[in-house]
Amino acid sequence: MTTIDILEETYASLTANKVRTGLTMLGIIIGISSVIAMVSIGQGAQASIESNISSMGSDLIIVQPGAPRTQGAGVQGARGNAKTLTQDDATAIAKNLTLVKAVAPEISTRAQVTTRGMNTNTTVDGVTSSYPAVKNLQVDQGSFITDQNTKSFSKVAVIGPTVQTDLFGEGVSALGKTIRIKSIEFKVIGITKLKGGSGFGSTDEMIFIPLTTAGRYFSGDQYVTTINVQAIDTASMKEAQQQVTDLLMTRHHITDSTLADFNTMNLADLVSTVSSVTGTFTLLLAAIAGISLVVGGIGIMNMMLTTVTERTKEIGLRKSVGAKKKDISLQFLAEAVMLTFSGGVIGVALGWLIAYGISATGILQTSISLSSVLLAFGVSAGIGILFGYYPATRAAALNPIDALRYE
Repeated sequence: MTTIDILEETYASLTANKVRTGLTMLGIIIGISSVIAMVSIGQGAQASIESNISSMGSDLIIVQPGAPRTQGAGVQGARGNAKTLTQDDATAIAKNLTLVKAVAPEISTRAQVTTRGMNTNTTVDGVTSSYPAVKNLQVDQGSFITDQNTKSFSKVAVIGPTVQTDLFGEGVSALGKTIRIKSIEFKVIGITKLKGGSGFGSTDEMIFIPLTTAGRYFSGDQYVTTINVQAIDTASMKEAQQQVTDLLMTRHHITDSTLADFNTMNLADLVSTVSSVTGTFTLLLAAIAGISLVVGGIGIMNMMLTTVTERTKEIGLRKSVGAKKKDISLQFLAEAVMLTFSGGVIGVALGWLIAYGISATGILQTSISLSSVLLAFGVSAGIGILFGYYPATRAAALNPIDALRYE
């Protein structure tokens, strides 16, 4: 039989019972679309998280306080809750470490912010003039905190666009206006650019004031909640992180690293860890969705075995007029592959529509990769061959005399 003959016979056989063919394909359609949708959700979540982390700053090392562990069965305090880092620590890092490009200490707290009948509860960060460069922050209107503002304990604030909308309404500029943070008046001198994203402390929802002002009016001391350290380049991050650790241990008179009263973390390691976790999560989602592909394959095998039984006489007749085992086997294998391939095409289209629909709703951004589509096609073809092989072999092995006598 020629290839055209096989394709014509396959088409005629599958369209002879459209309902049964459609129901058999349904398992493959659901399986393929589920795999595509789940993988796109996982990849979209990974891209979103990595983007949020990267937006925190470039070549960034984050130093946070942590209560020192005691000898024996002592437990270390929660990261960031203790008061062990000072503004002098940040100054020492900036002055003494060669692999450090810039340092931005911050004092972070949550506060109720009000203005003329409007209010919001948000994060208030005491920062220095180096903060925008270290944290990839840009000002849209006005200016950012200056060194003079920090030296003079100025009551000025730079607010995010979300805070501006919450306090002053849509389309109203807050520049030059007054807000109250914990009943203390601050003049708005700048509005940051819309950065987007959520989690990891979105700067769109934050208020920035001078570090010294935050220390005087809110924390009441010289301790800071975070020291952001920018390395001179990505290649130097590991060594710069070690330099920061060694310097702080010397300043805090600590000789055992396991008893350190601070924690250091670089964003490159964080991105790598998150990518590993989300990659595993994506694989798990794909594996769960892939179960339906196996079920669909079993459905194809069941249909093909039924078809072999129904067409036993036809098989006997073909063999009696000279059809070879290979011809019979190829015929039924082609039908199984055609079923899964057609179901795969529809499944890919449906999976793309599901992913697009999820993105359109704004719930989560999805990402469809070419590899996931190629994988779907490969799996669908593989299932057709795998689950179609046994029915095809069984059909080819029928004795033509027994097949012609079959009732």
